[in-house]
Amino acid sequence: MDVLSDVLGAVRMTGAIFFDIDAGSPWIGESPETSAIATAIMPGAEHVISFHAVLSGSCWAAISNAGAPPVLVDEGDVVLFPTGAPNVLSSAPGVRGVPNMAMYYRPIDRHLPFSVIHGGDGPERTRFICGYLGCDKRPFNPLLAALPPILIARPPDDGKSWIIDFFRRAISEGASGRAGGETILAKLSELMFVEVIRRYLETLPQDARGWLCALRDPKVGEALRLIHACPADDWTLNSLARAVGMSRSTFAERFQHYVEVPPMQYLARWRLQLASRLLERPGISIAQAGADVGYESEAAFNRAFKKFVGTPPGIWRKTRGNGSDTAPETRPT
Repeated sequence: MDVLSDVLGAVRMTGAIFFDIDAGSPWIGESPETSAIATAIMPGAEHVISFHAVLSGSCWAAISNAGAPPVLVDEGDVVLFPTGAPNVLSSAPGVRGVPNMAMYYRPIDRHLPFSVIHGGDGPERTRFICGYLGCDKRPFNPLLAALPPILIARPPDDGKSWIIDFFRRAISEGASGRAGGETILAKLSELMFVEVIRRYLETLPQDARGWLCALRDPKVGEALRLIHACPADDWTLNSLARAVGMSRSTFAERFQHYVEVPPMQYLARWRLQLASRLLERPGISIAQAGADVGYESEAAFNRAFKKFVGTPPGIWRKTRGNGSDTAPETRPT
């Protein structure tokens, strides 16, 4: 069981490239918090992550109003904002602008990405693409809590097989108007995200904590694989500890050290995430959704769901259904 892949599938990770920007110095691009534009750019997504990939040139990136110094982003780098924080890219550090909210919509009469010429006519130019990744945040997305507010991924030392090369080719092909280009870029965005997460994990110290670090621990990682492979099984703290060859107390302490929640609490939360997806399927009853993830009765499932999510599963399903019917915003060119 590949736990990271399982989580990415269960939280419905989807991608999109929105802007292909050719910027001449001096320039500044201020982006709003993604919660303010989520309905317009990725209707149905509960949480939206923004990212920028530099195809050529360089720029400075920072979270707006965070107080932290801006970071230099060079050709081949990708900068992500996993929490959806407002951010700024610019040709010089420390400058600010105002987001253009009218830019954020899904067109109905042309394909993404929008091509944008931006900034001044100075000799220093930066080419970069801007995109978004949508995913579930609730009931439980363990990956989001494991990521920093800003994440910068550099290309590998040998420069081979880096996602930027694929973005360059896809953007070039898209300019020819061939069908399917928007989908290719969307899938590349998802692939990029996985590669960035893997590279980020490789940079973390061996004694670091968090869900991602738990994946590489031999014992806790194996426990997570068992939970994700068979979430509906009748797991107990004792049976999980035995399965990974540890005592009950040592396993519980080690699991909480890395994952930062007790093993059975993690199992319960993951079951609710899976159940929330089942509730969106036509013809699946609340009792069946609960039973499929390991609850012995509809009453027990209802209690657990309401306690953790804050609303009963029946109301959750109606709310999610209404959200999926929301039509994307459109504007004329």
